[in-house]
Formats: sequence, C-alpha cells, structure tokens
Amino acid sequence: MISKKIEENLGNSSWIRKMFEEGAKLKAIHGDDNVYDFSIGNPYFEPPTAVVENLKTIVNGDIKGLHRYMANAGYQEVREKVAAAVSENTKNKIPFSNVVMTVGAAGALNVALKTLLNPEEEVIVFSPFFVEYVFYIENHGGKTIITETDKSTFEPDLDAFAKNINAKTKAVIINSPNNPTGVIYSAETLKKMAAIIAEKEKAFGSTIFVLSDEPYSVIRYDNVELPHVFDYFKNVIIANSFSKSLGLAGERIGYLAASGLVDNIDLLMNGLIFSNRTLGFVNAPAIFQKVIGDSVNDTVDVNLYLERRDLLYNHLASLGFECVKPQGAFYLFPKAPIEDDVEFVMKAKEFNILAVPGSGFGCPGYFRLSYCIGTDTIENSKPAWEKLAAFYNMKK
Repeated sequence: MISKKIEENLGNSSWIRKMFEEGAKLKAIHGDDNVYDFSIGNPYFEPPTAVVENLKTIVNGDIKGLHRYMANAGYQEVREKVAAAVSENTKNKIPFSNVVMTVGAAGALNVALKTLLNPEEEVIVFSPFFVEYVFYIENHGGKTIITETDKSTFEPDLDAFAKNINAKTKAVIINSPNNPTGVIYSAETLKKMAAIIAEKEKAFGSTIFVLSDEPYSVIRYDNVELPHVFDYFKNVIIANSFSKSLGLAGERIGYLAASGLVDNIDLLMNGLIFSNRTLGFVNAPAIFQKVIGDSVNDTVDVNLYLERRDLLYNHLASLGFECVKPQGAFYLFPKAPIEDDVEFVMKAKEFNILAVPGSGFGCPGYFRLSYCIGTDTIENSKPAWEKLAAFYNMKK
C-alpha cells in the first residue's frame, strides 16, 4: 500500500517520539505532576519579548505584498542581516548572496544534501547523532557512514574518521553544540578534521563538504567558545534555525550559509536555491523571515537553561551516574548502569521517568535527558531517580 522503504523506516523511527507518546499515556494515568518527562527537546521558554513585539508590528503593519511569493532564496534585506550575523565572529565574511532562508535547519540540511549528493555517495556522521540525519541522507540517495567518538569526551575519533573517508565520501555532518551530548567540538578537533579532509581530498581528487548543523549555537555555558567553522574548513555550509535560540520551533524558520571559500560558489548557491524550490519548500515563511530580520541577534535567556543543567546534572552525579558535563544545548547523555540502554529506559518508565535510549542516537549504553522543562519537574523527579539508582545498587 505504501512505499516499502517508508514502511521499513517506520520501524526505525525516532525513539524520541516514542517516549514522548509514552509520557502522554502516563500523564493521563498518573497526572502531569507525577510524570517526569525528559524525552523531547521542545523549547520550554516562550520567545523573547522583543521577538513577539516584532511579530505584532509586522502583522499589524501595512507591508504591501507580505503574503506573496518572493525570490526562492528569501528576502534580500533578511539575508543581509543573517549574513552579517554569521560573519560577526569569523575572518571569512560572507555576502548576503551566500545565504538561503529555509524551512528550519531540517529543511536546510535536506536542501544541502539534495544539492550535493549523487546516488550512493557517502555522508559521515558521528555517533551519537540526531537520528533524522540517516533519513535525510537516504532522502537524496546517499549512504550514511557512522563514525565513533571518544566516549570520554564525545568529540570525534579522528583516526576512525580518517579511515572512513574514501573516494565516495561527499560530506561530513557535524553538530556542535551536540544533540544529544551537549558537547562543543574544540578548535583543535576542527583543525585536525580540516587537515584530514584536505589530505583525503588531495588523495582522491575529490571535494568533501562539511555540513555544520548549528541550532544550539547560542545555547552555551561556562564561557565556552564555539569555534566558527568558516575559520577551519574551506567547503563548509552552516545549517541553522531559530527553533532553539528564539523558541520558535513551530515556525520552521532557518537558513543555509555557505563559506565564501567554496570553489565555484555561484554554482553551489544556484543549486541550493533550485533545491529549495524543487523540494517543495519554495521559500521560507514570509512573515517569520521578517521577524528574524528584526530579531537575528536576540536570544532566549541561556541562564535559565544553565540553572536546569546544573540542577539535573548535580543530582544524577550525586547518585553515581557517569556523564560528560554538557557545554551547550539542553541535554544530558549519561551512561546507563547496565549495558542494555533500552532495558534501562523501560525500567526508568516504571518510576515515571521518561528518557530516550542512546541506541536511538546510534550510541548504545547511554540515555538522553532533555532538561528544557520546568525546574519543578526536575525537583519532583529527584525521589524517582533515587529509587531508580537504588534498584541498580548504584554507588554515590
């Protein structure tokens, strides 16, 4: 009745959504206050007041043609502001023509992969990774090559990375700050990755693109810097959205920004614009392009997420859970106390704790917790975590 491929993928669909749906069932039985849902990274805080006011001004204003088609790449004045924001912390500035407004970062990645991939070309992703990457790559005839990270830091294993590059390698997806670990890739790691890519491009006579997925770029803690990918890679495209930085996940607004160092940049940009149209997006939502144009430098209050990180991390650490402390995003990725992470997550559910198994991110033996939730949920969950830790005889 439906595509065999889609039917097959339904069986491999997101553990995040599965656990989110389990949470809804448990809340119907036990009540919202007695279920501790850490399953989904759905922004908890409302957009900044300035963003809401900008939206009101635009909607209530007399902007002629606001609801009509536009250039497929988006409004020029918005692209200029995005280009300026992207260029702010790099020596490699870009013009507005290197920016395409997209339907979120997911739309941006699909546009980029559609533009770059020939059938059976390979895309490297680092485990753990956002599971939808695999489907995005398959959407455009590519093959996903999963590469390990150093589990003590969750930064890429560079030896494994080098071994996995071959003549079919077309792109590498990096995600920093990372979902699900919250880790920010260091400047030294990016520098070494760039050297490996340059060496392999020379050996195979190929071009390897870096796709930098950056929806959590402004959510960073402890004064940790985010190295700008334009300063390290030549053939690099940033995919970003305002879903997390401005709490606009439901509005599906983002962008692609390509480095000016890319060879034949005009051809690349024309390809991206063409793919944006022919994938059916046509253009990013008009009203929210205008909102972003006036709010590109606004952010949510990161200290509110920091408070939640510390509250949850410190409690789990006190119970004996092992976890790399997140430097950004709003997730913890602790090691499960048993080898079978799915079994552990199912046991946690018996204590009304909703987590996502690491297997859902290509990294068995761990589990993800989203702390973009109310502090009351974290506080109320503490006795449940204590009971769960006691069940596994964990040592404080």
